[in-house]
Amino acid sequence: MTPILSLQNVTKSFGALTVADGVSFDVPKGQALGIIGPNGAGKSTLFNLITGNLSPNAGRIEYDGRDVTKAPPMQRCLSGIGRSFQIPQPFDRMTVFENLLVSATHGRGLPERAVTDDCAEVLERTELIEVANRPAGGLTLLQRKRLEMARAMATRPKLLLLDEIAGGLTEAECVALVETIKAIHAEGVTIIWIEHVLHALNSVVERLLVLDFGKVIGIGAPDAIMASKEVREIYLGIEV
Repeated sequence: MTPILSLQNVTKSFGALTVADGVSFDVPKGQALGIIGPNGAGKSTLFNLITGNLSPNAGRIEYDGRDVTKAPPMQRCLSGIGRSFQIPQPFDRMTVFENLLVSATHGRGLPERAVTDDCAEVLERTELIEVANRPAGGLTLLQRKRLEMARAMATRPKLLLLDEIAGGLTEAECVALVETIKAIHAEGVTIIWIEHVLHALNSVVERLLVLDFGKVIGIGAPDAIMASKEVREIYLGIEV
């Protein structure tokens, strides 16, 4: 299967600190890949490298068959890479619908009239339609998480990056959010999801990638990865 994303020996350092150390992996189109690892492993840095918010010191990043290693973030967004952030930061004084309009117009390079219907559809899919005209600053945590994902979806991504979107939610809220993510994935959207809530992650992804100190420790089927002695020692912090 043709990869939609390919990282080849990607390295990023800040002085003596290496945060991505020769990272290589492919993500086939339509697949859901989970990324796990202890705090400080380089997970969010990896997302910043994929989206262009950071530039690698070495290596190559290909998206949809094209070299985007030096492409700016806006160009990557316009070509179909959407991203949510770990801490939602919507435009609080704007309504939920207006937040999506901003994402859609700038993320797709289209006028408002061309994206209005699409934004309404995204609100339906992410279960935000009932609060569409409510200021984003008054949303619950679950609704803010949904809005963060909806803003990314409004750009019509082929590749959706989710950064700890289930963090801080109750069990019931987490289950509800996972169902929405499953529905998005079922539509053919490729997903890369960083998450510490493992049961949520494993209910969606087909593969897991483990990072530790910027290095890929393992990648494969979730059951096989979680059964690995090395992964359990690194991620769970226990000696096996």
